[in-house]
Amino acid sequence: MDRRRALLLENIDPVAAELLRAAGYETESVRGALDEDDLVAALDGVEVLGIRSKTQVTADVLRRRPGLAAVGAFCIGTNQIDLRAAAEAGVAVFNAPYSNTRSVVEMAIAEIIILARRLVDRDRALHAGTWDKSASGSHEIRGRTLGIVGYGNIGSQLSVLAEALGMRVLFYDLEDKLALGNAERCDTLEELLERAETVTLHVDGRAGNAGLFGAEQFSRMRRRSLFLNLSRGFVVDHEALRDHVLSGHVAGAAVDVFPDEPREQGDAFTSVLRGLPNVILTPHVGGSTQEAQHDIGRFVAGKLADYAGAGTTTLSVNLPTVALHGSSAARFALLHRNVPGVLARVDALVGEHGLNVDGQVLATRGELGYAVTDVSAALPPDLLAALRALPETVRLITVGTRAD
Repeated sequence: MDRRRALLLENIDPVAAELLRAAGYETESVRGALDEDDLVAALDGVEVLGIRSKTQVTADVLRRRPGLAAVGAFCIGTNQIDLRAAAEAGVAVFNAPYSNTRSVVEMAIAEIIILARRLVDRDRALHAGTWDKSASGSHEIRGRTLGIVGYGNIGSQLSVLAEALGMRVLFYDLEDKLALGNAERCDTLEELLERAETVTLHVDGRAGNAGLFGAEQFSRMRRRSLFLNLSRGFVVDHEALRDHVLSGHVAGAAVDVFPDEPREQGDAFTSVLRGLPNVILTPHVGGSTQEAQHDIGRFVAGKLADYAGAGTTTLSVNLPTVALHGSSAARFALLHRNVPGVLARVDALVGEHGLNVDGQVLATRGELGYAVTDVSAALPPDLLAALRALPETVRLITVGTRAD
């Protein structure tokens, strides 16, 4: 049997390749992202794909490479992957929802202080040879009001640290989230914008957030307030931000994500925000600390290895969550259409081939069901053929061997 293959793109931490090799994968690492056609070509014979934020795993990619079994997003977001198409193709998707939270929060805190003190302008002046020792426009953040849009893992931790530094914290989220510390929930985004002196975005990549922040939202912000976006590039209208910075309505901004980002390190970068006063531009590095990238590599590669080795889908973002503990002579996992009677037919087939079910877990998610089954002896080829032939079967995986 050919060795199982994994492909890691976008400069993923080497620990991921180490873990996948230990799990039995021949692993190739590529520094940059790939466009669709190049990705399809590179996926020939590949079971496991690892990406970050730039590579797009579309429905067409999944259709053209049916041998792909799992995708690891070595980042928080998964909007670069067609999750529905992946589920329908039986491709498990995993991400790292927590690993770089602290790195993003620390960067947001640092940028809030830098903007409030106008250190960007002081730095540029001194590099240009001008000594501008002045307190004009420079403020402490203690006692000022921070408005957090999106109160998830990052927003809530930012809330705690900002409050520890003496800030008042407001937040707005579409979901009903528990306020931490003394943070106060706002009923509407408009309420938050009218009350906060610094606004920071930490929303997810769902399609509904596209264009969330434009001219209307900037105009509602308090005059001379600060703005940060460390979430998604398509959330903010950069032309509107530029206009409000130049008019003085927004006193400073920090932007880490952009609607169109270069594919590789060293590529040219263009933006209407370049050269603006008291504006920090960073190349999507909010979560890019060595500690975070190492932990992301370890976490996601571990999930991919667990899926290949035991059929475990814990924290999968698109498949039912199943973890079957213990061991037996053999194990298979069946992803199937969620209709009545499938599990009964699976167990009947197992019995017809002279095997006992030693352990079994089933979970469903929308239109899909996922069952992991331990049996008492090696899996006969004709049993596997019968399971594949079930009309409800999406993908059959013989755990620990090559995915079908």
